[in-house]
Amino acid sequence: MSSPTVVAVVVSYNRAALLGAALDALAAQSRPIDRTVVVDNASTDDALQIARSHPSAPEVVALQRNTGGAGGFAVGLATAVADSAAGPAADLVWLMDDDTVPTETALEALLGARDAYAGDVTAMASRVVWTDGSDHPMNTPRSRPGASPAELSRARAAGAMPVRSMSFVSMLVDARAVREHGLPVSDFFIWNDDFEYSTRLLRRGTGLYVPGSVVEHRTARLVGTDHDPGPRFYYEVRNKIWTFTRSSALAPSERLLYGGSTLRRWARTVARSSDRGTLLKAGGRGLWHGVVRRPRADSEVLAGVGPAAASVARV
Repeated sequence: MSSPTVVAVVVSYNRAALLGAALDALAAQSRPIDRTVVVDNASTDDALQIARSHPSAPEVVALQRNTGGAGGFAVGLATAVADSAAGPAADLVWLMDDDTVPTETALEALLGARDAYAGDVTAMASRVVWTDGSDHPMNTPRSRPGASPAELSRARAAGAMPVRSMSFVSMLVDARAVREHGLPVSDFFIWNDDFEYSTRLLRRGTGLYVPGSVVEHRTARLVGTDHDPGPRFYYEVRNKIWTFTRSSALAPSERLLYGGSTLRRWARTVARSSDRGTLLKAGGRGLWHGVVRRPRADSEVLAGVGPAAASVARV
């Protein structure tokens, strides 16, 4: 059995109580975590104090302004794969939001599946449930399109399923892949940063969904990816356009496949919206910016957030 150095990365923004629960759960893992990094996105509540005073003594990276989930995970990954006074560089990085509460054996199950799999694994995802124990529709995995019978069989033997993408709600990433493929695109800010990043890592790498590893996603509501996001629909549209046109994550055939499913989901979102005017205005703006603009470099997006930006430049 392998014994890799595992660094957990939690991105925090204005959810102090949930952050405390997440850190409690990380500290209680049956397979201890070697190092925990909390990236705080300039929270205005007590989140930063909660992180700094937690008994597990996580390494806290306090950003000077909110960089969104995308910027937070870029900084967190860069911090995790570098040596630190808090501990050695990661072999594996376990990513999650501050509203993610892992069950006690969540990490142990991921590592067990990794050891049992007959081959290299680039990234792994847990089963994500809501507070009532039901599968969370925002994090529902699908088997990798075109997976061969041999690939399916190898994954099943490890208690897993091969997947093409995964979310940052409990994603375990091999640090070698981070160094090879880089970091999430910070300019995405929110939404689709995990889709673009995971598909980039897994275009030629192996991704496994491990249902035996369970985490609770304590969102305020149990909603799917087609719920009405209001003005934030801008990020959904812009970032998907950037993924399909500016990223190497997807093969041409996959752009057609995922593009078609995206259009169907957008249509459902608009049809179910109680304020279609706001949604269409935000989506139209996102479409325009997705076409005429390109994502800015991390160095530009993260300028002025503090010393942590330097770690991003080194990856």
